[in-house]
This record gives sequence, structure tokens and C-alpha cells, in this order.
Amino acid sequence: MSLKHKNEYRRSIDDYQTAAPVQRRIGLYWILATLRIVLTFAPQTGYIHPDEFFQSIEVVSGDHFDIDVYKPWEFNATFPIRSMFVPQVVVGLPYAILKRLSPYTFYFFGMSLRKPYFFVLFPRLFMCALSFLSDYFLYKICYMYGQNYRVRLVTYASSYVMLTYATRTLSNSIELVLTAALLYFVSRCMAYSEKVVLQNDYLSKKYSEAATAVERVKYYKLRALLPSHSLNDCFVLATITVIGIFNRPTFVAFAFVPIFFWLQRGMNSKSVGFRDFHIRMFVFVLCGLPAAIFFILVDSFYFGYLTMAEIGQLEIGINNFVVTPVNFLKYNADTKNLESHGLHPHFLHFLVNIPLLFNVLGVIGLLTVAKMIHSGLKAQWLHLPRLQSIVGLMTFTFIIPVVLLSVFPHQEPRFIIPVLFPLVFLYAPELSQVPSLDIVRRYVNDDGNSETYSPVEPTKHKSRKLMLWYISNLLLAFFYAFAHQGGVLPLVSHITTELKAKPHLTHVHLYTSYSYSLPTALLQLRNTRRIYRSSSNHKYKLTQDFHMYEQGSKPLPWVFDSIARRIKDCEENFVVNRIPYRLYYALPASAINEFTELSSNNSHLFRFHLVNTFYPHISIEKLPSLRSFGVLEHLLSFRDDGIFSSIVATAKDVYEYVEQFRLLLLKIEYLVPESKQNRLNK
Repeated sequence: MSLKHKNEYRRSIDDYQTAAPVQRRIGLYWILATLRIVLTFAPQTGYIHPDEFFQSIEVVSGDHFDIDVYKPWEFNATFPIRSMFVPQVVVGLPYAILKRLSPYTFYFFGMSLRKPYFFVLFPRLFMCALSFLSDYFLYKICYMYGQNYRVRLVTYASSYVMLTYATRTLSNSIELVLTAALLYFVSRCMAYSEKVVLQNDYLSKKYSEAATAVERVKYYKLRALLPSHSLNDCFVLATITVIGIFNRPTFVAFAFVPIFFWLQRGMNSKSVGFRDFHIRMFVFVLCGLPAAIFFILVDSFYFGYLTMAEIGQLEIGINNFVVTPVNFLKYNADTKNLESHGLHPHFLHFLVNIPLLFNVLGVIGLLTVAKMIHSGLKAQWLHLPRLQSIVGLMTFTFIIPVVLLSVFPHQEPRFIIPVLFPLVFLYAPELSQVPSLDIVRRYVNDDGNSETYSPVEPTKHKSRKLMLWYISNLLLAFFYAFAHQGGVLPLVSHITTELKAKPHLTHVHLYTSYSYSLPTALLQLRNTRRIYRSSSNHKYKLTQDFHMYEQGSKPLPWVFDSIARRIKDCEENFVVNRIPYRLYYALPASAINEFTELSSNNSHLFRFHLVNTFYPHISIEKLPSLRSFGVLEHLLSFRDDGIFSSIVATAKDVYEYVEQFRLLLLKIEYLVPESKQNRLNK
């Protein structure tokens, strides 16, 4: 090939190269990343959702420690709908490390790691480390496409979703990392394929325009030397997709768009057609089979459907295998099953959950999508992102999963936290004084050699958006990290200490109201299901000495009657069998007045006194009544009582109102009837 042709060919490729990203200082990001780690160690006492314990820690801890656990119905061996492999990695691996380290820490420092704090900390540290993978993927995508990675990393790290949800042992947090991984590998394949396709089309054009056979041979050889791109990262993408589906079958909604974009790369060119699309689809399915078979075998062995003895005797049938995602779909296909978890309107994700999770960023995203829909209806196609662009990939990865998940009537905010990643990439610049979507689009100058971005003048609205973003995320981070059901974990630590300090034969009974379930794994109860052998080879089981009665949102009169019956039974058992007991009741401070009133009306049944207080504790199920909040009344009485006395009264009301955001632990004591007391005195 002549030097002229080589230069022309090289220039056509170099012109395509994405803009080199500006090296930016990201000190603020590192501060926020450190904050994420510090909050993980703090620890966060806030309790987002029971699933962060009952679909991970509660399931796995019994396999690593000799303790009593409560395995939820999702992991019932008769009809399991969740795979065990991912929880065993996320929780089992940290617990294996904890189990190995505990003897050494006790020997050298006199400190055992088998405490509720460390039982929560080790899995959360693992999740915190996983969360930083998504940060890395965001940085790599921005760098790959020449984007401002600083503003996106800072926005991403300052989201309360990353500070709280991402460090919890929720399957949705794992979905977030897997979605980020899919988007990274797909965007990398898109950029690489677009480059190769451009080269291929250029060489094909030159080949057809060649005047001599020698030139055609040279262009043909150059085309043959182009690297393969059609099936790049296929095995990785298929494996990530399978892991995501077995972790949580709803991952299909998040994987659909990235995989579709990977399948249709280069479809608008001359060298890629529908044949390539179908080949990619077929190979993708084949690449996903090893991971799928692995998960099926792991679950089949774990839940007892498949044993080595059956394999050795070749007594294997279809019933020896369990496919948990299929069971998940069967269960959720029945609306009656979803009713037990709560049914919600189909628009809840759009109107409530997106603004709640992503506040300013979510509203910007919804408004932008609404404008796109309006432009599409008016056939203004130039206003829409190109289908094979990074903007198109991120836009559809934001909106399509939310639409698909809105079909199901049970909708919780945590279900859509993976869309934070595309939201930040697309609209984070809107929060700062940089262009929004224009920073992603390329514009070629008139000389055809360089690329520029259309400038957008900063406005005051953007700084206001940024301030609103930081303030709202700061408040929500505090709420979910420490305040929401924030007394439950300290209560667990208190009860754990109580169980270790109590006399050996004493039974402990605990009632709870208006609070989430206590993770029994953190209590480290002695294993009452296991059969032990004594030194004389006698079999025996341990007696259960801790009893929990979760009353949820039942009316307090019902709870009061239940406590009265329970303490009467405990007292009779003590008189007959000489089994001592302690009975406690944990309830929000906002309910103590009603409970005290019930007790005063039935003073002959039992008495109680306050043992401990856990603050802060906000229970949405039992918020303090605003009727006792007389701030407005005091403010209106400024003229009559004077400003100072009104301010003092207002401050007192505010203090008393805030004091109700506590969890109280009461000790219930049996009240001996007066007639019986007289007999005992005689």
C-alpha cells in the first residue's frame, strides 16, 4: 500500500478516537469513599429491610456456627425460590474468615469476634468492597468515552444509596454491582466494535474503489488482519447474567437492555447483519450454560435433592434437580402470594420510589425521558439518543427495568437501586456547572479532524440542584444508617449480653411491637435442633431457653392480654417445675403512654419498669402523634405570654417530641394477687 493510502487509512481511524479525558482531581470522591468505609465500621444501626438479614446472615450463619437460626420460607427445602451460592459467598466467606480469626484475637487481645457487632461487620465489609467495583466500572466507562469522571464519581459516592444500601447484605445491592459490570463490559465491546466496524467499512469502500488488482489484494489483506470483535466478552457477559438471575431472578429486567445492545452492535453497518445477531444470541446462551449448571448442582446438593449416593447408584431423575429461578417465577406468578407481601399501584416506582431513592437525579431523569417520549411522538428523531450510542444504552437501562418491574404489583424502593448507575452517568453533570447529556455526544468540527462539545452556560438552578442533592442525601443517609428501626440492633446486643449473663436454667421471653424482626443469628442462641452426644455416648438435645413473640403492628390491648397470659403461664411453670424466667417487652416510646394506661386499668395483672433505652429509633409503623406537638399553639401565643416563655414552651415540646423516637425495653414482673400474698405472709 502506498504511503498516501496508509496515511489516509490511519487518519480515518485516528479521527474516530474518543476525546482523551481530562485528568481531574477527585479528592472529594476519596473523602466520600472513606465515609462509606467509616459508616460500615460505625456500625450502621439503621435497619433498612428484614431481607438484609433474613436472606443472607440468617440463612448462612447456621452453616458456619453451632447456633439456632431461623431460615425463612424462601430457603425452604420443599420449595426453595432463592439460590444458596451467592449468600454463601457474600456471608459465608466473611464468616469463614471470622471463624478462623476469632481464636487468635481472643488469645492475643482477649477479645472474641463472636459478637453481634462482628457478625454484622464482616459481611458488610465484603459488600462495601464489592460496592467499590461499581465505582471502578463507572470510572472506566467515563475514561473510555472521554467523559468527566470526577463529577460522576462524586455524585455516585455522595448518594445515600451507596452509603447505606450498597454496604448491606441485600440481594439488590449485589444486583447493583452486577448491573454496573454488565454496562462496563457492554460499553467496552460497543466502543471496540464500532472502531473495528468503521475500519472494516473504510477498507471495504477502498477495496471497491481500487483500480488495480494489486490494490484490491492489499485492502483485502488489511481487512483480514482486523481483529475479531463479534463475540468479545461473551462468556463474561453470559456468566454475569446467570449469576444475577440466580441471585435474584428480577435481574432479567436489568440485563435485558445491556445484552440487547451487545447483540446489536454494528447492525447499521455493511459488515454486520442479522446473521451475526443470531450467532451472538446462540453463543451467548451456550456460554451461560456452564454457570447455570453449576448453580443448579450447588442448589440441588444443598437442599438435599441430589446426593452422592444417588449419583453413585445412577438413580438420578429430573426430580433430583432444583432450579430456584423457576420456582421464584412460579411463586410470584400467583397474585395471592404477592398479597401477603403487600400490593401496590403499578405507578409507585415512578411517582414515589424513584424520587425517594434518587431525589433530584431521579426527577431530572424522569423529566428527560418524558421529553424524549414527547419528541418521539412528534417524530423529532434527532432529539433522541442514537440506539447504538452509550447515551442510548444508559437511557434504556434506566427506564426499561423500571417499566418491567412496574408490571408486578409488589414494589419496594430497593428493587430499583441498580438504575442509580445509568442515572449518574447520564444526569450527574446537571447537578454541577457542566453540560448534561451534551458531554456525552460528539460533535465534529468543520475541518473534520477534531471533536468538540457544545458549551452550556452554568445557571444558578444547577447549583441549587447540587445543594438540594447533598442536603437530601445527607438527611436520608442519617435516616437509613442510624434512625430507621435504629434500636433493633442495639436491642439484639443487649439481649445477647443478657443471655450470656443469666443463670443457666433461666428462660428469657421477649415481646416486640412495631419493629422489624430480630435476627436470631446475631443472638447466637444455642443449637436446639442438633443432637449431641455425651461422654458416655448418650444422645441429647439442648432445651430452648429464649422465646421471642413478635407482635408486629397488632393493637396494644391484644399485646397486653398476650403478655398477661404469658407471664401467668411462666409463673405457674416456675411454681410447678422451678424454672425461673425473665420477661421483657420492647416497644417504641411513642406507644408507652397507651401501654401505661392499659396497665393502670389492669394493675392487678403485672407491673413493669424501664430497663434500657435505645436511641434513635424511628418506627414508621408507630410515629409520635402530632396532636401532642404544640409548637404552633405556642408560636401563636407570643403576644399573650411573651416571647421568652413561648420559646421555652416550644423548645420543651420539640424535645419531648424528639424523645419519642426511642426504643424502650421494659421488664415485666408478675404481680402476686393480694389474697395469695396474705397467705404467704401468714
